[in-house]
Amino acid sequence: MAFQVSPGVQVREIDLTNVIPAVSTSIGGFAGEFNWGPAEEIRLVSSEKQLAKVFGTPSSSNSLYFLTAASFLQYGNALKVVRAVNADAANASSTAGGAGALLIKNRDAYDSATLAATWYARYPGDLGNSIKVSICQAGVDTFSSWTYAGQFDGAPGTSDYAADRSSSNDEMHIVVVDADGTITGTIGEVLERFAYVSQASDAKNSDGTSNYYVDVINNSSNNIFFGAHNANLANAGTVATSTSDYSSGSTTVSDVTLTGGDNGTTVTTGDLQTAFDLFEDAETVDANFLFGVPDANSDNTMANYLIAIAAARKDLIAFVSPPIADSVGTTQPATDVETWASSVTASSYGFIDSCALKVYDKYNDAYTWIGAAGHMAGLCANTDDVADPWFSPAGFTRGQVLGITKIAFNPKKAERDSLYKARINPIVAFPGQGTVLYGDKTAQVKPSAFDRINVRRLFIVLEKAIATAAKYQLFELNDEFTRAMFRNMVEPFLRDVKGRRGITDFAVICDTTNNTGDIIDTNQFVADIYIKPARSINFITLNFIATRTGVEFSEIVG
Repeated sequence: MAFQVSPGVQVREIDLTNVIPAVSTSIGGFAGEFNWGPAEEIRLVSSEKQLAKVFGTPSSSNSLYFLTAASFLQYGNALKVVRAVNADAANASSTAGGAGALLIKNRDAYDSATLAATWYARYPGDLGNSIKVSICQAGVDTFSSWTYAGQFDGAPGTSDYAADRSSSNDEMHIVVVDADGTITGTIGEVLERFAYVSQASDAKNSDGTSNYYVDVINNSSNNIFFGAHNANLANAGTVATSTSDYSSGSTTVSDVTLTGGDNGTTVTTGDLQTAFDLFEDAETVDANFLFGVPDANSDNTMANYLIAIAAARKDLIAFVSPPIADSVGTTQPATDVETWASSVTASSYGFIDSCALKVYDKYNDAYTWIGAAGHMAGLCANTDDVADPWFSPAGFTRGQVLGITKIAFNPKKAERDSLYKARINPIVAFPGQGTVLYGDKTAQVKPSAFDRINVRRLFIVLEKAIATAAKYQLFELNDEFTRAMFRNMVEPFLRDVKGRRGITDFAVICDTTNNTGDIIDTNQFVADIYIKPARSINFITLNFIATRTGVEFSEIVG
């Protein structure tokens, strides 16, 4: 507080309303191979329909990835998806024969690319070969006979912006078409249209936004990127002046179908790891569950990679499934799955399920096996919705597995006992009661409270929320006022969690006992938060006791 030099009244406002903020608990993270969409870029999707719109419907060769991602969306509505691609994938282009095709993974890659063709498909993949771009520019005398004239309310001419600068004929109409019907299922369907866009690089709409056709396409199109001006548009890209006439002199519209698009070869483990690397930074990417498709041929490379990311972040859980071949078509599935799980990293930030699930692939009209990881993460997201993160996602109340036709094997009690001791959570089909997740162990080997997923998720929520609030103590003075502020912020939050059955008791110590002179002199601030977590019931004992007719229960009870 500054000292006043002369008499006066100074008004101060002190904010003592700091609270622990709510934090997200239900966001999934997934990476895989898709037919469309940006590569190596995180996109948030909220439904299977949106997943198909952004990343394309799956082919039989990569349906495993799509269906695994879609399985999570049966329970939760927030999934961050990354598309993995090979270096030999390519975006279709307008250069004849696809000679100008190159790999443009996303917008950042586009901004740094050297472009030769007029148009490029927005994303890598075969689907780009169905894209047709048709342009009708001002001065073309065949507008009325243009195939797409009906999409517009008049012919292009001179924009108001150009007219104010004594320029002329700067306008164009552009349509993007699904030429082969591969994208929409309808041959020739118009995907996008851009009306009255300008060739002038400085052109503006009445609201001040750019009307330059390059900017409009690059900022608005879901299907194409601009590459280079068509040779017929001699003045395109110049500033509108009194001498600018943007007429091309051409009497016909420009039609071009893109070619050279390629999905590339099947993504490798390295490609998938590169995609999952985008989830490494907890400060910039908010996520709570990480999952992928199962490793192949008894491998555990990706499973351990995901658990390593989760353990490093310490604010999410990696859900991993055994290779499909270990539970499908084998005579000893429980043993094979246990053998695989024995080499999976031990961590309370991992969760292992027991078998593959058979689902119907409506896009390819076939039944197929997928890993259960997406479903397991989804059950946790559903638990957040119907209860709280510190409740177990397992059991008949919250553990019902949805949208499947069969499980690879149905473990009996002895097999469930063996799987559970091996850190594997059984998925069990009970006649007349559905298919249920029947375990809530983490991948931790050491016996402790953290070998249960509800406890691990409880601490993730507490640590994330309190750490977020604690950032506002940085650079404050380490005195009793600041420490009291911190206690008064944390204790009501923990009382609320206790009231919601997450913990049975707590204590917050933040005073001179743990903020000693040495701690203060080294610019540190210490708070010790003691938590007694609530535990889920894994074992039930029912004692039925028969007594003689004349016995009083008070004589034998207790």
